[in-house]
Amino acid sequence: METISHDTIYTNVALTSDLDVWWEGKTDVPPPELTDWKGNRWTPESKEPAAHPNSRFCAPMRNNPAIAPEADDPQGVPISAIIFGGRRAATIPLVYQAFNWIHGVYVGATMSSETTAAATGAVGKIRRDPMAMLPFCGYNMGDYFQHWLQMRKKLTVPPRIFCVNWFRRDEHGKFLWPGYGENMRVLKWIVERTHGRADACETPLGWVPGPRDFDLGGMADFNSEKLAKAQEIGLEEWRREAMAHDDLSLKLYADLPKELIFQRELLVARL
Repeated sequence: METISHDTIYTNVALTSDLDVWWEGKTDVPPPELTDWKGNRWTPESKEPAAHPNSRFCAPMRNNPAIAPEADDPQGVPISAIIFGGRRAATIPLVYQAFNWIHGVYVGATMSSETTAAATGAVGKIRRDPMAMLPFCGYNMGDYFQHWLQMRKKLTVPPRIFCVNWFRRDEHGKFLWPGYGENMRVLKWIVERTHGRADACETPLGWVPGPRDFDLGGMADFNSEKLAKAQEIGLEEWRREAMAHDDLSLKLYADLPKELIFQRELLVARL
């Protein structure tokens, strides 16, 4: 909230009478009257939300009080880890680490999310979004993947690659992981893995933290059993997931690097 308190551009939010911004959830009690995102008068009795579900903001990163001082270093910043993540209510565990660089490229290439209000089409449909670049990559995705694979030959110490999923839900539709500030616990494990200070267990998907490798200290309502649920790997679910990765082969056909085809076969063999 401090980051977006000034020098910020908002879209699709509501306006208060003094031209402040508001959206559902910003305050416990909504203002008595607003101008909604369509420019119409809005009150708490109105049938539609005041802000669009996909309201956004854009703020300069220098506003963030927690930003690292090296962020704008002209000499560059060493990259120790790359994190991919999508919004999935099932199947994908909270966090896992790829076995190696090429496996990590495959993890990014097969990334997927359930569509939200930000995407056209039905909400909740699983959409393949390789490396979250589907709307932004201006050339053949097969060439894009090949570039990642070729980078491996130029890297002395390649960054480790991880996958996260903050959005997994239980059978009642509730999030398995509390999220928000608690996400720092996942990032802590990732940082410790890059420094060789944290152990992990091998699974068909990659390396995952065990209960002794993951800091749950101070979490009153979250224990190792709940962590195991958030980290659960259902083999049948993943066999279906691996079959769905065929979409990549069908869409790219001859342009899909052979390394990624082999990675899919390895995944199926591990399952």
